[in-house]
Amino acid sequence: MRSVRPAAPQLAGLEPYDPKYLPACALLSANENPRDVGEKLRREIMREVARVPLNRYPDPLANDLRDLIAEANGLSREQVLVGNGGDELLFDVALAWGGPGRTFLNLPPTFSVYEANARLTGTAVASVPRRADFSIDEEAVLARLAEGDVDYLVITSPNNPTGALAREEFVLSVLDATDALVVVDEAYFEFSRRTVRPYLAQHENLAVLRTFSKAFSLAGVRMGYLLAGERVVRELAKVRQPYSVDAVSQAVARVVYENRAEFEPGIQSIIEERARVAEGLRAIPGVTPFPSDANYVLFRMEDASSAWEALYARGVLVRDFSRAPYLEGCLRASIGTPEENDAFLRALREVAMGKCDVRVPSARTTERADAAEPRAD
Repeated sequence: MRSVRPAAPQLAGLEPYDPKYLPACALLSANENPRDVGEKLRREIMREVARVPLNRYPDPLANDLRDLIAEANGLSREQVLVGNGGDELLFDVALAWGGPGRTFLNLPPTFSVYEANARLTGTAVASVPRRADFSIDEEAVLARLAEGDVDYLVITSPNNPTGALAREEFVLSVLDATDALVVVDEAYFEFSRRTVRPYLAQHENLAVLRTFSKAFSLAGVRMGYLLAGERVVRELAKVRQPYSVDAVSQAVARVVYENRAEFEPGIQSIIEERARVAEGLRAIPGVTPFPSDANYVLFRMEDASSAWEALYARGVLVRDFSRAPYLEGCLRASIGTPEENDAFLRALREVAMGKCDVRVPSARTTERADAAEPRAD
């Protein structure tokens, strides 16, 4: 036999998640923390990693790290689950609460992986699109939940890529209106200073997802965690891949979490820079930024795709959503260092005023991140 039978039918039409990050002077496309882990903390990490026995399997549930996270959040170990980035935990949710004959409620535009996970697991997708200003159509969501067939939904707060928080009162209304699993994705909560974690005790159907990738500068390590009731965590643990979080990543995350206060000045700087960038965008003719509680700002402008080209030609890489459903004409800029933000605003001002030559570096066009789907980080 020289051929292979087709892959599973649910893969048809799906594209691999590949943002094709490109080299640039100002990397403002992936919502990463622009500052790496400091040298003092890095040395402590290296000492901890040096003690890891590489020939032994890691603790499959990362219990030492679970204990640290549980204590910080006033929970028990049994209410915490650690994953290989938030992405693994999101897929675990789809495996445990989705599947054939079950339904996921999506609130686009939002993180595209939610819908992709549902389709990969044979889960039906019901969508309630956001309003034109990207706020949640709260009445429509509650009406859809009242039909009684939704098994799980994800409310992203702040939402990616649009930036705004979900109203706390709305989240509580959802929790009271359904027995579906309600995952509140708080990947950017350190930048919003708002969380629904205190409601875990009253709502068994609530789960809170967080990550080390953004505020804690560990996008390269892949570490996420979920807070929920013991029953929810127990079910998710059934579908979790064994040893999914390696021993080195566990060691790095333990050190960082124990020293998380050291990241606070950098987080505060990003919050301050976010306000400055938004103000700078509002001052550029033809550019409309949307409110953000995260570490990025989404903005709309005419001929956004060409603007992306011009920005990249100037060494500034932002995320292009200009052809994505519900996000037409939009670009998203992560908040970088003050110098990166200055370079971005200066380049965008020149583009908007028609002063920038849009000559694209050779071979760059074929590598460009596909903007046909809202594949937000």
